[in-house]
Amino acid sequence: MVPSPLGSARRTRAASKAAEAAISENHQSSWAYAEDFVAEDGVLATARAKGDELGCVPVQPGAGAALRLLAATVGAKAVVEVGTGAGVASVWLLRGMRPDGVLTTVDVEPEHQRAARETLTEAGIPANRVRLISGRALEVLPRLSDGGYDLVFVDADKAEYPDYLEQALRLLRPGGVVAFDNALWHGKVADPAARDEETTAIRELGRTVRDDERLVAGLLPCGDGLLCAVKKPE
Repeated sequence: MVPSPLGSARRTRAASKAAEAAISENHQSSWAYAEDFVAEDGVLATARAKGDELGCVPVQPGAGAALRLLAATVGAKAVVEVGTGAGVASVWLLRGMRPDGVLTTVDVEPEHQRAARETLTEAGIPANRVRLISGRALEVLPRLSDGGYDLVFVDADKAEYPDYLEQALRLLRPGGVVAFDNALWHGKVADPAARDEETTAIRELGRTVRDDERLVAGLLPCGDGLLCAVKKPE
């Protein structure tokens, strides 16, 4: 009996779907493993809970670990953080920075910075290593020194990400790093049908960073996506 071509095609499609499902499951397992690869301690767990209560969703553990790595890689002594939240990313950054490094962190919500100050105290971070500035970042950043920073991390208003990029390029020294959290935006950036304001802004930021000849860019699939770029020497 000659096998039906239609039956063979159906079996092929079924096998393909089964393989895709297995790959998807493996990717999820690998992502979860990577997120937990560097475990968070009690200080970060408490800060994460505070952030959730305040409605300022912190960076996920994998992104936090990547930020610590970036700070250590560039030997960061001066770092700017846009969006303090409850201090989760602040602690990750400070743990990667030089022992004499200073973090300047900006948030428009005083309540967030009160929570962050508690977190930093619990983490044993000396007060002279952190500058907490309350205000709108786009009003604060222009007052900071040109070329005076090793790393700029942004986790704030997504629609303003392109404006933060221009400020970061001014603030960074050659060889400095800029990083944006939520670069995958809950899977929406990769979906062409998602065209809301925030998704569109993040998608356009990715293209801008990737195509900017002043930068060496990469998109890290940790947490909710971490878009990173190194400022080239002039």
